[in-house]
Amino acid sequence: MGISFPNETPEYRTARNTLLQREIALRRQMEAVAAELRRLPAGGIVLEDYVFDAIGADGTPQRVKMSELFRGGDALMVYHYMFPRHSQDPRPGPTRGAMATVPLAEGPCPSCTALIDMWEGTMPHFEGLGGSLVIVARAPIEKVAAFAQDKGWKHVRLLSASANSFRRDYGGDGPDGEPVPIMTVFRRDADGTIRLHWASELVFEPPDPGQDMRHLGTVEPLWTLFDLTPGGRPDSLEQMEYSCCSRPEPPA
Repeated sequence: MGISFPNETPEYRTARNTLLQREIALRRQMEAVAAELRRLPAGGIVLEDYVFDAIGADGTPQRVKMSELFRGGDALMVYHYMFPRHSQDPRPGPTRGAMATVPLAEGPCPSCTALIDMWEGTMPHFEGLGGSLVIVARAPIEKVAAFAQDKGWKHVRLLSASANSFRRDYGGDGPDGEPVPIMTVFRRDADGTIRLHWASELVFEPPDPGQDMRHLGTVEPLWTLFDLTPGGRPDSLEQMEYSCCSRPEPPA
């Protein structure tokens, strides 16, 4: 079924139809890659039931095992939050709230924070349909929880791996100690064995000249929205705050 829009030129329609065929091919490729991902052989067994720090529903610190993080299914997605941020990231930090007074290098990464902002509204749908996602920082849980309160996050599940080796073992902290924004996906077998299923290893592969990294390209709404605009993705990175749309002061 074809379509045309008011006042379009023949040149536009010809070019658009050609692009549409490439979009169809890309859709087929994306579906094929997703199917191949699902068919991956069993990954390596997680030999340690890592214990993370969390903040309980009553607001007090608690410990939670990795095996307790699965909700509603046999898959667990873990995003490695760059908190603290990369030491060479010069972007401004928060200007108010708990993280406004800490040294810049100890604060959260603006890009990771933007991604979590986007996931915050998605979590009720994701978990309602059986998904399970946690976000693991290296910063102490008290700092993570204080920043989450400033942001108004209520749905994302935030943990700290400050007392275990999980992030080092699974790529969230590099050999140089710098954080890496990797996503790791784990599966739980019928006998309770937990294995790595997939990780966004594309983060370690340099993009071709002029390309974006796109290691989590299909789960970053901000940038995929810009992909549909005439100018494409802006030549800039996410920030903590924007003059166009300052968020209201957090509740006292």
